[in-house]
Amino acid sequence: MNKLSKIVLAATGIVAASSAKAAEKVWIEPSGTYLYASKDGQDLYMDVYEPAEGSVTSIDGREKPAVIFMFGGGFKEGERNNLSYSKWFSMLSENGFKVISIDYRLGLAGVKKVGLTQAGLVENAIHLAVEDLFSATSYIVQNAEMLGVNPSNIVISGSSAGAISVMQAEWELCNATSYASLLPEGFRYAGVMSFAGAIFSRKGRIRYAEAPSPILMFHGTADKIVEYKQIWFFRLRFAGSCVIARTLARCGFSYNFYRFKDCSHEIAVSMEQNFAEEMRFIETNVMKGSPRIIDALVTKDPAIPESVWKGMSSADLYKD
Repeated sequence: MNKLSKIVLAATGIVAASSAKAAEKVWIEPSGTYLYASKDGQDLYMDVYEPAEGSVTSIDGREKPAVIFMFGGGFKEGERNNLSYSKWFSMLSENGFKVISIDYRLGLAGVKKVGLTQAGLVENAIHLAVEDLFSATSYIVQNAEMLGVNPSNIVISGSSAGAISVMQAEWELCNATSYASLLPEGFRYAGVMSFAGAIFSRKGRIRYAEAPSPILMFHGTADKIVEYKQIWFFRLRFAGSCVIARTLARCGFSYNFYRFKDCSHEIAVSMEQNFAEEMRFIETNVMKGSPRIIDALVTKDPAIPESVWKGMSSADLYKD
């Protein structure tokens, strides 16, 4: 299989792994559902979950950010209100966060097979999702008072395809691409949380023209669904979290990255298991503005099944 085929397969084979899903299912009802856009004959909605009554919504006088979430499903399927995410939404709510889970257009829905010459379909699907994230963000900014959101205090997050979308969105924003023009002038996100994300580039190595918002990444070192390292074909790149982290480090930008040794795509749905690290990132890097850098190789985690740990040289983590 050549490299371009691998890029296509990596970006289109993204499905929610079941091994890391919580056994306990919790259903949390949104406080409101809003139509934020209609595109290509499809109505796009967002569910808003308020901080739980009595929860702490600030730390040392600093307001906790609202968290936008984008679901996974290979740009083919998925739902903003899937039960798999409900417990995590509940955990965020109980810890004083407003959560906004959004629809986005599924650019590969109905596509049975994506071949060698169809990398453009993958790129289009990613950018449709990014456009919809930016449209949802613009709606939130325009209706900030009604929604009770501080426009300067929004963290974006995503799982798998959703993680690709939020990482791509921040990259587009930092490089002031035409897609970023969909956002209000001068707008920046407060932070990014990616659960097995990547960036698609037609311009060779990924670069950031401006410093990105604080970024938190979780990725399994053996993930071949959303590539942990990178796949490339001439100037076409599908750069995973490992390469993104190296780029951020080279530029002197702060980031938090948890590399789960020998884990595969189950890390894409590990939001509950990694909640403590998420809270530390939001409280320290986002809310306090600390330039703290974490680059950790997680070799044993009781939250991840023992069967996924196999053994890998740490030197291999930094190779292309």
